[in-house]
Amino acid sequence: MLSRLADLLVPAVGRLSVTTDPRAVLAPGSVIAANHTSLADPAVVVAALRRLGVEPVVMAAAGLWRIPLLGRALVREGHIPVRRGDRRAAEALDDAVRALERGRLVLIYAEGGLPRRRDAAEAAPGAFRSGLSRLVQRTGAAVVPVGQAGARRVASGSLAKQLTGVLTAPVRRPALHVHVGAPLRVASEGVAWTEVAHGAVTDAWRTAAARLCEPAA
Repeated sequence: MLSRLADLLVPAVGRLSVTTDPRAVLAPGSVIAANHTSLADPAVVVAALRRLGVEPVVMAAAGLWRIPLLGRALVREGHIPVRRGDRRAAEALDDAVRALERGRLVLIYAEGGLPRRRDAAEAAPGAFRSGLSRLVQRTGAAVVPVGQAGARRVASGSLAKQLTGVLTAPVRRPALHVHVGAPLRVASEGVAWTEVAHGAVTDAWRTAAARLCEPAA
């Protein structure tokens, strides 16, 4: 349902386009690592992936599970709540490992949160936390880097500005772009590998931002 809903809503609020690296492969049991810039970008990325025939398990902030109808749908579809700063935080990685073992693709936001900027401009992904590296070290899964640009044109800044952005987006129809890069395999451990993954996601984001003629690209 989440993928179908995103596929319906995103075209209503913006003009989504998708590109892929010639070597891109979205194989079962892969981890999809995307940059995180806005509350709108998970829907944008999920809608783009559905166009490519993929409906991933999403790792997302646990607060979403408290929203009545959405929470029940997230549970039913096996999406994974991330409880940051909680002793149960490690459970999210365990759930992700099980999903990968079942052949599902898992979408993770390795930055671990949204940027604090209030403007709608694009910027390179922030530093990655250790969750992506730990997940890949446990499973040996390939990592598919994904870059998205334009979601901040839908929602960014203060709560009031985000609400205004969402309400006016169907009229403004901002351009949105998602680029899927070539998969990575673990060749090293810890910080070094995290930097490689961060670089690949940054490259994918730069490709997406360039498609929108964003100065940051």
